[in-house]
Amino acid sequence: MASRAIWKGSIRIGSVDIPVKLHTAVREERIQFHLLHRRDRVKLKQQMICAHEQIPVPAEEQTRGSAVEEGKYPRVDPAELEQADPEASREIAVREFVKSEQIDPVFLERVYILEPDGPANGYHALVAALAETDVQGICTWTMRKRSYLGAVQTRGRTLRLNTLRYRDEVIPAQSLKLPKIPLSEKELKIASDLIAQLSAPFQPQKFVNEHQKKLQQLIDRKARGEKIAILRPRRLKATTPDKLFQTLAASLKKVA
Repeated sequence: MASRAIWKGSIRIGSVDIPVKLHTAVREERIQFHLLHRRDRVKLKQQMICAHEQIPVPAEEQTRGSAVEEGKYPRVDPAELEQADPEASREIAVREFVKSEQIDPVFLERVYILEPDGPANGYHALVAALAETDVQGICTWTMRKRSYLGAVQTRGRTLRLNTLRYRDEVIPAQSLKLPKIPLSEKELKIASDLIAQLSAPFQPQKFVNEHQKKLQQLIDRKARGEKIAILRPRRLKATTPDKLFQTLAASLKKVA
């Protein structure tokens, strides 16, 4: 079943506009749990309680504030917040094109599918050009009162729009200060051989969300009135550095 477009606009490259529709590319399948009253199993309602007076506060008496220091919250009214909203636009403005390999996956956030909205000549020309040059268009756009940084990408015959994180949102790996540890040729070969033995084409249909599957089975059993035995989890010991080499070698023998 085709998804419904959640936004319409156009990709703007210089003086060229390519009308598009935006679709979500992924959906999260998660079992939702609700808080219930243990005695009668009725859903609980959330209330906003004043931490000082310990009384519920109705919606008309609630406001927003951001902490500048412990216990100090400058109040910001809705009208003041609206002044900070980005200017409404239906334009995905491409700022520059960069090689795909230059975009570290850590910057990728959420992916959307772009569908042509009208004559598709310009759309398919952009698809072909991006594939031919192996580049992505770094762009900005506004949607639902939020501004985004993103990358226009191509996959097959389709354009994708992937939101990007800003630089200050990404924690550099160098901050971990990982030590440099020399490896022998034998250690490297065993690790490489193990990877080679387990190498296969990526087939996502082979993998199932086992946690969600077990949750659904648990809920189904509870709905049938079954009693569930609570099992204590086993605590596994981490492999010590001196045994890692032997463990890799043993793993390689199993898949050989």
